[in-house]
Parts: sequence; C-alpha cells; structure tokens
Amino acid sequence: MTRAPSLSSILPPGRIEERFEDKDPLYTEAEAVAEANRCLYCVDAPCVRACPTAIDIPSFIRKIATGSVKGAARTILTANLLGKSCGQACPVEVLCAGDCVYNAWGREPIAIGRLQRHAVEAALSRDPGLLRARPPTGRRVALVGAGPASVAAAGYLALEGHSAVIFERRSIPGGLNTLGIAPYKMKGREALREIEWVLSLGDIELRAGVAVVEQAAAPGEISARELLEGYDAVFLGLGLGGDARLGIPGEDGEGVVGATALIERLKADPRLDLAGVRRAVVVGGGNTALDVAHELAALGIDVAIVYRRSEAEMSGYAHELEGARIAGARLIENRAPVEVVREAGRVVGLRIAATDAGPGGPAPGGPGGPAPGGPAPAVEELLPADLVAVAIGQSRATRVALAFDGVALDERGRVLVDPATHRTGNPRVYSGGDCVNGGMEVVNAVAEAKIAARAMHEALTRQAGGRAPGPPPRGS
Repeated sequence: MTRAPSLSSILPPGRIEERFEDKDPLYTEAEAVAEANRCLYCVDAPCVRACPTAIDIPSFIRKIATGSVKGAARTILTANLLGKSCGQACPVEVLCAGDCVYNAWGREPIAIGRLQRHAVEAALSRDPGLLRARPPTGRRVALVGAGPASVAAAGYLALEGHSAVIFERRSIPGGLNTLGIAPYKMKGREALREIEWVLSLGDIELRAGVAVVEQAAAPGEISARELLEGYDAVFLGLGLGGDARLGIPGEDGEGVVGATALIERLKADPRLDLAGVRRAVVVGGGNTALDVAHELAALGIDVAIVYRRSEAEMSGYAHELEGARIAGARLIENRAPVEVVREAGRVVGLRIAATDAGPGGPAPGGPGGPAPGGPAPAVEELLPADLVAVAIGQSRATRVALAFDGVALDERGRVLVDPATHRTGNPRVYSGGDCVNGGMEVVNAVAEAKIAARAMHEALTRQAGGRAPGPPPRGS
C-alpha cells in the first residue's frame, strides 16, 4: 500500500526530464495580476464553452486580478480537481485560449493555462485544505487504475463523504499525468504532488502494485468479483495499452522503441542513456509523435518526423508541430517506413518509401495500387538514424473490463457507457478516460470522471435513502 506522504519521492533523481526547463514558467504574483487585468471578463464567455470541465474562467481570472487567489483556486478546483496539471498540460491553444475573443482581433489571447496554474499553486501552498469533505456516508467505491480519471473521480467521491480505494497495478501512480506528459510542460513529481493533494481530500486509499484481474491467482492481484462483492460501486479508469508496432523488417531489437515507452523512461528511469544517439526518426503524425520529437530535439538530437500523409492531414496540433520545429525537428511528409536497417544488430537507419498520398503517387484505391497512405512502388530512401521512435497509436487495455458482468466493449475495444452518467451495462460499474474516449486529453478524463462521480453519488445516496445531491463542497 502506498500512502500520500511518500508519493513525491517515488521518482529517483537523475532522470533526463530534469534537464528540461518549463515551456511556460510559473507566474510571479505581479505577472499574474498584470495578465489577469487584460481579461475582458466576457459574459457567456467562449473560453468557458471550450473547456471540457466548464471552469468559470472569467470569474477565476477576475479573482486573481482583485487579489483573491484562494477564491480563484476554489473556482477552478470545484470544476476540475486536476486544475493545476490541466493548467500546464492542456492544449489551451485549441481549447479555452483558442476561443478567447482576442484571437479575432489579432491580439494575444489571455494566458489562461498559466493563470490557472498560478492560482492553484499559490492557493494550495497557503491552504491545502481549501476544499472540505462532507461527513462519511459509509459507502465504498473501488477505482481501477490510478490515472487522471480515477484520481479525479476518487477526489469527487471523497468530497461527498464516500470512501474510495484506488487499485493500481504499477508502483508509480498517475498514468498519463505522471509518466506521459512532455517534461517541458510538467514534471512527474509535480503530478505526484497533485495526487498527494487529491488523496488528502477525504477517505481515499491508494493501493499501488495491485492488479485487478478476472481470476486472482497470485499475490498482488484482486479479482473483479471481489471488487463487486466488497464495494458499493466500481469505476474503471483503465487508460490505454502499449505502443502499436510498425510490423516491418528490422523492427525487433535495440534502437526501436514505442514513443510512450520512451517518454516514460525520460520521465522515470535515470538509467536511460541517450548519449550515443545523434540522429533519431519519429514515425507518426499525432501529438505523441510531436512531443517525443520535441523532447529529443531539445536534447540536441537531430530529429526527423516521418508521416505517411501531408502536414495538413496530421492529427497532431499545429502549435505542437511548430514547437517541435523550433526545437529543431523536421517533418518528412508522405513517406512510410518499410524497413529498419541494422548493421551488426545496431540501428543505422530507417528505409522509407513515398506513399500514394504524396504528389505523383498512385490514386488511392486505384487498380493495383496500395491502400491509401501506403508505400508507393520504387521510390525509397534511407534516413540515417541511431534511434527509431514509433508513435502510431496505442493498444487497448480494456479486456479486464469484460470480467465485470454486463460491461461491454465497442468494435474498437473501448468501454461502452451511457454518456449522461458514464455507467456501463452493469448498474454498479462506471468508466471514464482514455478507455472510453479512445485517448484524449487529461481535461477530458477529468470531465468524464466528474460525470461518473456525480452519477455514482446519486445512486449511492438513493440506495442509502439519504440526502439529495447538492453542490460540490466548498471551503470554509
């Protein structure tokens, strides 16, 4: 069992992530007040509509401007318990700040994320007990996985007076927040300190190193049946699985890594040594590809991003691509990997081919042509590389969900839920986060956790014949 006071010391020193400076450093009080005074405090503000957790952004910014940082933090945290990390990790450029009215006027949008981080950090450093839990209800909820969705759901449930127990198969909790956020946005220890604060909100226990399985057969395992028998409700925050593979010759062996696995080692493993890596190729066009490319380039490595389609078709955000380019990475469009080239077992390059999506390529689906985005014949080149990072998606980690009677998966392996309550086909089992949405942002996981926690609270209250659900608890 892992208790909150020890969490921030889990990560050892000497990790590569410690070399990175914050992309958006923490504001001083004066800087925060100056930025807050730029806000127009819009009525029916578009920034609020763009926030998945519906934080009242004009309200908290006005409170910063008037010196009420505690009030600002309370406004943020009642809407989003992971408001600190979302202030650092959220793609505000395409969410709240992206909808700031200043954009239409050609002016710099309000730095909402930085103000949010400032408010939460400043307030909690002075008063960690900002939010107070209601009296105990005697109801218990088990949460599977210790990623952002489960952590947020546990916090909301604890504030309502319920007991929450989080089961995490790994020794390090936090999931994406701890091990997957680019280190120039947020360090792992910052995420762990936020989890410590959430665990302090009420009766929450974290059981790290305990895997939830269909049939428990070894120490460190607990079965789905045991959870259903021992708890009043269960929340599944299963996250995503491992990195997908390319399926090309030469892929197996040292020098080819999944992108999320590499980011995790950058953030958690002081044994990772990239000193011998001078050139790297990142395969993929999503945000994970852009993050790992940015990180490697910032470490002084020559980085090429290989994407099978055009820049305009990339799923990664334009601002993330720009950041990677500023760090030194370059994009090679309309190319697909066909072979990892090795000499004496060591990676020396990635052979790529022009795809049918590129200029002059065969028409997608044309007679005898490859599938859209696949390699076109005869046009190949070799990219020298010491390291190949694969960022073409992740597998699902949802099979354990089927151990709970009534829980079903869709054709893509995602847990099926009622979007209004996030309840599964089992009336006592709820779910949220990447295992439901397929892989979105931390803020989406929190939004889904909030819906599920509210629905669980209502169900538990009805079972107990107790009070009707009220507004979230507030500080005194």
